[in-house]
Amino acid sequence: MQRALALARRAEGRTSPNPLVGAVIVRNGRIVGEGYHRRAGAPHAEIEALGQAGQAARGATIYVTLEPCAHHGRTPPCTDALIAAGVSEVFYATDDLNPLVHGRGKTQLLAAGIAVHEGLCQAEAYELNRPFFKHVITALPFVTAKFAMSLDGKIATRTGDSRWITNDSSRRYAHEMRNMTDCILVGAGTVIADDPRLTTRLSTASEISADKLPAEIRHPLRIVVDSRGRIPLTAKIFDPMLPGQTVLATTAAIQPAYCAALSGQGVDIWKLPAAENGKVSLMALLAEIGRRGMLTLLVEGGSELLGAFFTQRLVDRVCAFIAPMIIGGAQAPGPVGGTGIALLAEAIRLSLVRVERLDDNLCLEALINSDATSFIRKE
Repeated sequence: MQRALALARRAEGRTSPNPLVGAVIVRNGRIVGEGYHRRAGAPHAEIEALGQAGQAARGATIYVTLEPCAHHGRTPPCTDALIAAGVSEVFYATDDLNPLVHGRGKTQLLAAGIAVHEGLCQAEAYELNRPFFKHVITALPFVTAKFAMSLDGKIATRTGDSRWITNDSSRRYAHEMRNMTDCILVGAGTVIADDPRLTTRLSTASEISADKLPAEIRHPLRIVVDSRGRIPLTAKIFDPMLPGQTVLATTAAIQPAYCAALSGQGVDIWKLPAAENGKVSLMALLAEIGRRGMLTLLVEGGSELLGAFFTQRLVDRVCAFIAPMIIGGAQAPGPVGGTGIALLAEAIRLSLVRVERLDDNLCLEALINSDATSFIRKE
């Protein structure tokens, strides 16, 4: 099963709106076939593995990271293929929470006389497909808040100088994250202050860490929230020569001429409902991302946008890069803006998942402790 999980990770960020799935077929103690789901519409992992195994699949055991599907989607049911191939035993790591699949795959396999076992490496399999599980239950993307800060919690000096707080290794890791996410989000303030491109700057596949797959380089959908059209049309993020696609998320209150100019530069315009404060409704934005079949959203700032996401309890995971420096100053900004909480009892609690050392920097990844992620936990 560990091999199947490793295969599934090779397509991270490429399968939306489908899950990451890997499969390995074993006969007489030897692997005779393996595969993984590469992208939506492509053969599922089980089909790839069966194709590689051929006749050796008859009487064999298959290990798959997710309950085999039993419904017609873009491709035929995997359960039908497993039954036709004569597989005698199926181990799958975790149930598929998609209502179209949940329990049906197991039931169909058992009815065909195939031995079925579930739960092997279940925790790893749930972790692998957190974004997919959230999407099929809520129709919303899995939201990661990312920021870099000094040891005393500053993202810039009091004058706004912020390049660079983190080291080369941290910045490379951040680009690896972009390489494996569907879309990336920033606010107008960040674009005005930093003029970012928000592309994935990994010039060669060799720059991607050995454990960060897939190795091919891609650029996530770039989304900029700007309710009033404050960003200059000459901003780098609006450059029509940039690889990938840029979206302006705004409201009906924006000037039509501004939108027309951006459309002429190849920028997509999403006019979304406004919140009470006149700014883009973040829930409406998440709903639109989910409607378009994107599973993962990386929110990179600035502090006001991150503050709004945390205030509205819309974040699922936090990724914080910490550099060994002290900036100080009451006027130096922190990563999460807004009004904040009044009482510690109201604080957003996190569960630390992983700590990684990146030369002299640290990367901390944590999940939000809330009912919003309870659907991914096995009862």
